[in-house]
Order: sequence, then structure tokens, then C-alpha cells
Amino acid sequence: MKHFFVIMNPDKKGARETAGDICSYLEKQGAVCRIGERDRGRTGKHYTDASTVPDETECIITLGGDGTLIQAARDLAGKNIPMLGINRGTLGYLTQVSRNEEIKDALSSLLANDYRLEERMMLSGCAYRDGKVIAQDIALNEIVMTRSGLVKMLQLKVFVNQEFLNEYRADGLIAATPTGSTAYNLSAGGPIIVPDSKMVVLTPICSHALNARSIVLSADDWIQIELMGEKGVCQAAVFDGDTAMELYPGDCIEIRQADIKTILVKLKNISFLDNLRNKMAGI
Repeated sequence: MKHFFVIMNPDKKGARETAGDICSYLEKQGAVCRIGERDRGRTGKHYTDASTVPDETECIITLGGDGTLIQAARDLAGKNIPMLGINRGTLGYLTQVSRNEEIKDALSSLLANDYRLEERMMLSGCAYRDGKVIAQDIALNEIVMTRSGLVKMLQLKVFVNQEFLNEYRADGLIAATPTGSTAYNLSAGGPIIVPDSKMVVLTPICSHALNARSIVLSADDWIQIELMGEKGVCQAAVFDGDTAMELYPGDCIEIRQADIKTILVKLKNISFLDNLRNKMAGI
């Protein structure tokens, strides 16, 4: 690799200085590095304009936490540029490098092409009202059906491949990828899944039933969620905690494996279980 693009979270302490150090080191080695400028969106998060990323870019380096990498994956979806995360957050399940002394070694590995690439599946969500598409988006971690405003409980009817699965009365419902299994899904009591596998896990949030459990589905399954309840009451489908679709009883959202994938750079010969154990020990 010789062409790099750095995306940082400027709210993280030392991020700007580290970004400058990374570019300086790479350029001294004969590489090309550019630091992306980010704009704040309506949610207050920083976004990267995909058009500002040079076509010759071979690697995206993110500086922040998992959220920074996930946001970059969404902003640059479809460009198929491998991403390496440098952690400046807390747990950092997706980031490969944490300590400052590891950064130069990681950059040297990239320059020497000493790495492997790992594909992570994404989810596509398409919402319908009266048979017409009203919104669609993608997610790397999860799509969450959640309450909006003063709604006390959601009523959701779920179908898989057009076959009725279950009716949920809960505070919400998570459709998570393996990558997202260690995020909101884990907090809600869902299972941890090896991140490079291909499957979707449905996990109810605070279900009003004694027998409600997570269900693991094939990545090829087609999930349909029909919103029920009192007419006119606003609910929401939230994508990676970033964008939200306003939905109402009678609407339907279809969730499938997205055609787009996120490509992560893997540097260390550390198993997922080792990484999981190390991260959990720090909680």
C-alpha cells in the first residue's frame, strides 16, 4: 500500500496530532497520505464526503473508536477501500491498534503489504408505506426498531422469508450483524458471533414475554417487520445509532444482507476469542 486517507474524530484527545504524525511517517517512507476534513451533520456527528477521497486510495485509517470506523464505513459504502482502525475510544472491538508505540509497526506492515483483508457483512433496510418505498439505508452493526417519544411498548410482527416467526411486545427489536453482536445486541442479552461469519441475529429489547429469546438466522434470509399498535403513533428504525427512519403502525421494513460489504485490514495474528477476552477484561 502506498496511498492512504486518514479519517479522525477531532473530539478525541490527541487525534489531530496523531493524524499529523501518521501522515508525516508515511510520507517519509515514500507514501502518499491525506487527512480528510469532516463536517458535522444534523445529529452532531462528523461525516466524511466520499467525493473527497482520492480514487487511488488503498487504505482508510480511522482515528477514534469503533464509532468512528463504523461511521466511515457508512459514509464510504461501496468504495471497497480497506479500513484500519486506531483506537482512541474505550473498548474498540473493531480497531486493530491502541497504544501509540504500536502505530509505527502497524504502518510499516501496511507499507510492506504484511496484512490480510477481512470482509464484514452489512444490512440493508427498506421501509414501505402503502406498498411504496419511503426510506432505505445500510448498517454495519445493527438496525434497531425502537420507541419514539412517549411510546411505551412496541408491537411488531416478524416474518422470515414470508413465513410468520413471532409477534413481539417489547421496548424494541435488534437485527444485528456478527460485527454488531458485541454492541447493542450484547447489552440486550444477545449472543456473541464470530465477526467474519455470515448471519443475522434478532434480539428483543426488554420483551414483555417470558419465552422471548434471540434467534440466529442465515445471512440469506429475508426479514420483514410489520409495525402494529395505535394508529398515528411514531416509532423509528435506527441504523448504527446514526440515522433514523420515522415509521408508523401499518408500515413495514424489510431487512436483508446488503450487497455492499465493509473490508477491514487485519494485522495481528490474534484470534477473535483472544481479542474478546482482552476487551472484556477491561470493562
